[in-house]
Parts: sequence; structure tokens; C-alpha cells
Amino acid sequence: MRRFVHETHAQRVVFASGAAREKLAEEIGLLGASRVMVLAGPSEAAVAARVTADLPVALKHDEVVMHVPVAVAERAREAARAHDVDALVSVGGGSTTGLAKAVALTTGLPVVAVPTTYAGSEATSVWGLTEGEVKTTGTDPRVLPRSVVYDAELMLSLPVDLSVASGLNALAHCVDAMWAPRTDPIDAALAAEGIRALAAGLPLVVDDPGGLPGREQALYGAYLAAVAFASAGSGLHHKICHVLGGRYNLPHAPTHAVVLPHVLALNGPAAPEAERRIAEAFGTTTALEGLEALRTRLDAPRALRDYGFREDQIPDAVVAVLPVVPESNPALVTPDNLQQLLRSAWEGATPR
Repeated sequence: MRRFVHETHAQRVVFASGAAREKLAEEIGLLGASRVMVLAGPSEAAVAARVTADLPVALKHDEVVMHVPVAVAERAREAARAHDVDALVSVGGGSTTGLAKAVALTTGLPVVAVPTTYAGSEATSVWGLTEGEVKTTGTDPRVLPRSVVYDAELMLSLPVDLSVASGLNALAHCVDAMWAPRTDPIDAALAAEGIRALAAGLPLVVDDPGGLPGREQALYGAYLAAVAFASAGSGLHHKICHVLGGRYNLPHAPTHAVVLPHVLALNGPAAPEAERRIAEAFGTTTALEGLEALRTRLDAPRALRDYGFREDQIPDAVVAVLPVVPESNPALVTPDNLQQLLRSAWEGATPR
């Protein structure tokens, strides 16, 4: 008999290509906010200024750092308190959304997210903070943005290589959701549709970076991926990448893009039903065949050594990852096969 419990997060989602400024003002109006803190890194300053032009902005905060160091989060929290803000608006990718979540975690302030990448953090109640070499993650309903404004036009300025890495990060949410600790049939359905949309949209982004159809498909797929991941929880792939990112300061999206096929190669044979659904979403005979064909088509990131991970760090990474491997992972994870997985990802070998 089929038995499962599925929890759907309460969140408004607004898809409106070309209308971020108008829709964001409407969302802030629904909150009744009168003193808004806008969080956006320097590279997103112009976009943030444009889409928040109609808001009652009390503070603009631009200290955005990858993996959200605790000290950075504390400074943002203090700024929010000092300016007596009553709502947070994040304009940017996962690091910006993560900073807004860190502020919401301790203040309870509502967040409205305006994503400019396919990171997906805006659709989850997952937060992450880094202190020293350790990245700690958790879930809390306070950090889930009250609403998200998706405007595919804001993605047009995202370079193709970053679009590919960010899109494959979203794809990793889908794959991990197939066998994560809390996965259920609804998560699997969302993840499969997310894979289909991303596999259709990302090649269009590469072929026509200035066109909206590919950007809209990828953004739709990234949202579905994040919703599936939020419900299913962190699987092996995300546990590995969180360790690599926090411990060795590796860039988030490229790390996910590199590691994903190696985790799929390990888990796929041990999870035949999930493997079948992933393959069907790609329209290929096997899941790994579909993923590798897409990665080749996109000229995706291949090797962790290209992003600062050193060969001599592999044994240390194995020791750090093993304690956080989910008990429900379909394949048995051992020191030996984990070391082989990380070595293959480091050198950019063909996943097997």
C-alpha cells in the first residue's frame, strides 16, 4: 500500500516576465511594510535599484558573501535592527537569498525574494551559515520567503557559463529529491517535471542567451526543483557539496554541476525506480546517459580542481562527508567508494 506524508510550504509565487518592479511593489503592499531593507550584492545593485524603485526603502545592504559567513550575517542583522526595518527584499542569487534568510532566522522579518539565478533557495525553508571551515544548515519556517517574484528578463544578464552552472545546480535538486530522506511521490513528480523543463530550457539559453523562452523554461524548472527539494530534504549529493563548499570555499553552483553525475552514477543502480523516472524525464535509455548528454551539450563544468579543490584534500573531505551521509541513501557509501567519487570529480573523469 502507498503511504506517505507530504507537506506543502505556504508561499506566494509570482511569475511575470518583464514586470518585477510592478509585482514586487504589490507584494510589499500586501505585507503592509513601510521600512524595507534591500539586500543585493554590488553586481546586482543596478537591477535592485530598478526593481525596488517603488518601495519604501529604509536601507540598502550590499555585503553579500558566498556561503553566508556568520560574521556577515550578524552585521546584516544588526543593520536591520538599527534601521527598524519591517520587511526584507533580496535581489540576487543563492548567497543573497541566504543572507536574507539568516536575518529572518533571528528577527522573524518577512522576506520577499527576487531571484536572478536558478539557485532555488527562495522556495525552501533551508538556511545555511558558515563559521570557519564548517557550513551548518537547518530548516525553519521563519526563513521561507513569504513570496517570490520570478522575472525571466532579470536572467538575461546572467552569463551563459553561470547560467549553465546555476541550472545544473537546480537539476541537482531534482535528482537528489528522488531519493532524499523525506521523498514521496509528489516530490518525485515535481522533480521529474523539473528535469524535463531544465533539460529543455538550458540548451535554449546556450543557443540564444538573449531570448526569453529558454530563460522562462529554466526558471520554471528551477522553481519545481526547489519545491521538490524543500519537501524531500538533503540527499547525498547536497551533503557532499555542503561539505566541499563550506570547508574549502568552493563556488556553490559549479561544485554542484561537477559532483552531480558522480552521485547519480553511484546511486542510480541502487534506486532503479528513481533511475527510470530520471531517464524518462531526459528522454533517454538511462539517467546517466541523459545527464551526460545534457552536460556535453552545455559544455558544463567538469572538474573540481578547476575551482580550487586540491587532490591532497580528498582524504580530509572523505572524513568530513561520511558522518553526514543520509541513512536512507540507496547505495552503501564507504570510505573507498566515496574517495573514488571525489577523486573522479576532482579530475573530471567520466562518471562510472
